[in-house]
Amino acid sequence: MATHAPAIALLVINVGLLWLLLAVPLGLRTVRVHGSFREGRAKVWSAIFPLGTSADWHHSVLTSHRVPDAPNRVQQTYTHLDRHGEPIVRLIEVTGTVPDTEYEAHVLDDSALDAVFWKDFRERRRLVEDGDRVHLTIEQTDRYRGLAFLIFRFFSLRRELKALQQWLETGQSKPTRVAFEHPLVQCGLAVLSTLLLWPFFGLTRTGLLLSALLTLVIVLHELGHMAAYRAFGHKTVRMIFVPLLGGVAIGGRPYNSLFEVATCALMGAGMSAFLIPIAVVLHKAAGNDVFPSGTEVLIFLLILGSFNLLNLLPMNRFDGGQVLRQIFRSRASRMAGSFLITLIIAGVGWRIGLSTPALLAGLAVFALLSMMGSGGVKPRHRLDEMTGGERILSGLGLYSAVALHGYAIVYATDRLFS
Repeated sequence: MATHAPAIALLVINVGLLWLLLAVPLGLRTVRVHGSFREGRAKVWSAIFPLGTSADWHHSVLTSHRVPDAPNRVQQTYTHLDRHGEPIVRLIEVTGTVPDTEYEAHVLDDSALDAVFWKDFRERRRLVEDGDRVHLTIEQTDRYRGLAFLIFRFFSLRRELKALQQWLETGQSKPTRVAFEHPLVQCGLAVLSTLLLWPFFGLTRTGLLLSALLTLVIVLHELGHMAAYRAFGHKTVRMIFVPLLGGVAIGGRPYNSLFEVATCALMGAGMSAFLIPIAVVLHKAAGNDVFPSGTEVLIFLLILGSFNLLNLLPMNRFDGGQVLRQIFRSRASRMAGSFLITLIIAGVGWRIGLSTPALLAGLAVFALLSMMGSGGVKPRHRLDEMTGGERILSGLGLYSAVALHGYAIVYATDRLFS
């Protein structure tokens, strides 16, 4: 049991963090930020008030104009794109206005998201004058499940305050790269993640090698997602590295079709699967004295197979669950598809010698993860359905990726521990 303690601890930490970020029910929560400016109240109000004369000051707002015959409503067009690559349009209703002081607003309609997304959303902005300074308070209230989106909104509002300061000083609001997303910062986070994982593998040279290879496998996995986004025409893609948890690939617009969802989810493990035959050839070449040792290749294969096979589990928050939901539209077919993948993965575990208690414990963890729910953001319009050929192609890709990564684990384990 002591031998497996670090791995169990790492698994528990990851499951706990996933639950906190994606699933913990927070209920109604208010995100609040404050800003202070030297410009006059009238100028600040004209920018922050949706019906103000400068409501389109922000670089992400293309247009902002009142709705005819509805004096308390405004339609805003954004630079952010919808599933068809068109600017997103929102209809906003303003209430509780105290001129030059405060207002409350909520979203009535959105060209990209279903109205249920905005059901509990409320925004309040208030100005208080204090001598030669104007203090702005922004509050956004919404119902949250998981900390991730709440944290995202907090930093988005902080960036908006900085952009407002820039506009007030220069008359222009220019997009700036988020420091957190800078490639050098992400490289630093990858190194930090490697160091944080090191103790779980033992503070030795071998432990450092294992943690470094795991980080490399995570990067390769996310690059697969990013390549898929590019193939479907996303103009911007980026990767966010989260220490201990791994990485997240983000596209430049919402999904347009179920086939796009399935392919982008699958290609994390799918691209990595192409490396398996290459690694096997390299290992066999090492056995023929072309390379001095093939042990590192086997370790890479084991980590590559294990990480991607876990991501292909039929759980809602995992890539495998995402793909299955698009391929199988009925509950019965999804259950059958999920059972088959679980059976293959359990078979791999049995083949490499995992004990029955270990397999049962793994299934218990998978069941816990599945209770997190599917989550996600409901689009305004239904995504384009798959054709029969796309469904077959996605299904073959999914089960091929499962089989290949399972083979990688068996191949590496047989040679490392025989």
